Amino acid sequence: MSERVRVKKRKKKKSKVLKWVLGIIGVFLLLGGVFAFYVFKQVTDTAKEIHEPIVDRPVSEKREEGKHVEVEKGQPFSVLVLGVDEREGDAGRSDTMIVMTVNPNTNSSKMVSIPRDTYTEIVGRGIQDKINHSYAFGGVKMAMDTTENLLDIPIDYVVQVNMESFKDIVDAVGGITVNNTLNFTEAGFTYPEGKISLTGEEALAYVRMRKQDPNGDFGRQDRQKQVIQGVIREGMSVNSVLKLNAILDSVGENVRTNMAYNEMVDVQSNYRSAAGQIDQLYFERGTGDTINGIWYYIMNEEELASVKNELKTHLELEG
Repeated sequence: MSERVRVKKRKKKKSKVLKWVLGIIGVFLLLGGVFAFYVFKQVTDTAKEIHEPIVDRPVSEKREEGKHVEVEKGQPFSVLVLGVDEREGDAGRSDTMIVMTVNPNTNSSKMVSIPRDTYTEIVGRGIQDKINHSYAFGGVKMAMDTTENLLDIPIDYVVQVNMESFKDIVDAVGGITVNNTLNFTEAGFTYPEGKISLTGEEALAYVRMRKQDPNGDFGRQDRQKQVIQGVIREGMSVNSVLKLNAILDSVGENVRTNMAYNEMVDVQSNYRSAAGQIDQLYFERGTGDTINGIWYYIMNEEELASVKNELKTHLELEG
């Protein structure tokens, strides 16, 4: 066999191998494109499902000149997390009220729980009552208006979570880890002190326990924030991609928000690192008082003013 023939055969063989490799790469690229499209469609479908605009409250009145917060430009924003205990034949109550402020310029977030029995003005109702009744009286809008009146900051977004089904979200992210500070038993589950892993059912009982806690509702608020942080942490992990379907299904069934899809994309792009550092603020210096036979939590004015100022500073608002 001549050298020329051998060279031609080698070139032909290499050409076949190259075509085979390129073919395999093409298949993977095609599958990757199909998967990317599938993920994109699943995410956008879920975003549309959970999006519920508040028609008569398009923007907070505390934003200058009626402008909506500009998350596309990385402006600090606030969100009210409402954990709603829905009951049959009842509008339900906001069992959990947590305000978060997010600032990408400082790569930080702040989180504060509002005691549900806080005695305050119910905006739009013209009365003083427990803050968690605002949701029962006027839904999400009244809860947002009342919260921003109490804290004197704009409440830009709301995330409403069905607490009874919140366990599904915890399970969807593969469970969470929290640092438990109190040894107790609740709903048949035992919670030792220290770092513990929780399933959805365990997490729900964990946040609902109150009577055994010497700190009462304050200890409960801390556990609520721990669980929310755990879900955020797990949801942002690489492993969450493998659980995408379960996470999206659970979110679609149990969460509602006024944040639109394009805003979610901007937040994911511009604020991701800010979710990694969450500083806790507390209301703990107030007092209890009975008015007309009903117990209320009365805020400590100095503490309330301090929290207001810290949140305003974090949102880069003028005092």
